[in-house]
Amino acid sequence: MTISPSDIKGADAVDQSEPNVDQANFPASQIAHFGTDNPLQLDAGTMLAPFQIAYQTYGTLNEDRSNAVLICHALTGDQHVGNPHPVTGKPGWWLPILGPGKIIDTERYFVICSNVVGGCLGSTGPANINPATGKPYGIDLPIITIPDMVRAQAMLVDHLGIDQLFAVIGGSMGGMQVLEWASSYADRVFCAMPIATGARHSSQNIAFHEVGRQAVMADPDWCGGRYIEQGKKPKKGLAVARMAAHITYLSEPALHRKFGRNLQDRDNLTFGFDADFQIESYLRHQGMSFVDRFDANSYLYMTRAMDYFDLAADHGGRLADAFSGTKTRFCVVSFTSDWLFPTEESRNIVHALNAAGASVSFVEIETDRGHDAFLLEEPEFYGAMRGFINAAAKARGLTTI
Repeated sequence: MTISPSDIKGADAVDQSEPNVDQANFPASQIAHFGTDNPLQLDAGTMLAPFQIAYQTYGTLNEDRSNAVLICHALTGDQHVGNPHPVTGKPGWWLPILGPGKIIDTERYFVICSNVVGGCLGSTGPANINPATGKPYGIDLPIITIPDMVRAQAMLVDHLGIDQLFAVIGGSMGGMQVLEWASSYADRVFCAMPIATGARHSSQNIAFHEVGRQAVMADPDWCGGRYIEQGKKPKKGLAVARMAAHITYLSEPALHRKFGRNLQDRDNLTFGFDADFQIESYLRHQGMSFVDRFDANSYLYMTRAMDYFDLAADHGGRLADAFSGTKTRFCVVSFTSDWLFPTEESRNIVHALNAAGASVSFVEIETDRGHDAFLLEEPEFYGAMRGFINAAAKARGLTTI
């Protein structure tokens, strides 16, 4: 399919007025369909076909197709990076940096953000209908890996007629995708910005994910993964999984500053198991609001994909070899209070890039806001991002379109 630059404009105006629509199968965004003649090769040793990728775009592709920026979302993110969420109605999750005149300037760049394969907002995932059975895949969907997600994204980029991406940017699981892009498709990435991430998951992170998965699967409404067919939803298990994970996204200083040991709507302890403390009420709210927009099986698949990621292992155990000969420009970002992906993991990536002779800058942001700092307004982080992107754009010869 041939697509001209004039055909590729922002999808900001996609109808978001039907929040109750089945967002897995009929998402409120653009969709790229891939038939049985164009399967996705999975690391699990099988093919996924047919399949679809849901995505949003912002801005306009220039004539030489050199201004495309791919944003990769994190574990519980989605393609709605710069527009209202079709389920929650909340603003796009990176709206402070994306838009006209902003750091990722949609008057200058053509921005793409896709829901990852295995997700639940329109790309083929556990909640999608399996064409072989006419029922939701559930856990019959093959295990999805970070490289699988990136292969699917590369197919989407091909579908859009783009040979090289100006930039690939993402944090956390999105940062893992950035690293995979820079390794597997080095000649297709002019610059890369992996944020608050690592080249592999630590045993501690795997442990937290296993707690979350077990919480989901212990919920009687999980029904062995067939809850959609049963008309049920493992809300309690998924909420607990979200509560446990959310703790890892924060830091003790930030929690203390925001909540301390303050009581929730009461003057005295109840000597019971209600939410006496504000932090308890906050976590319960985080858990219950999450289940309204996310699929439990997708949570299993996404966490498993992160657990399996080990870029060095795919290159003989030497991380530098993953970037051998790369011409991509890198900016690696970490946050001082991020104990989910501590700065040392970013330094390991930088050392590997240095060993590979790559052009790399490294920024450690001083903040007490933990892992989630990359989603929050951090002036130093914003300054570093703006400086890197503008310098790369100058080197690429990009001008305002």
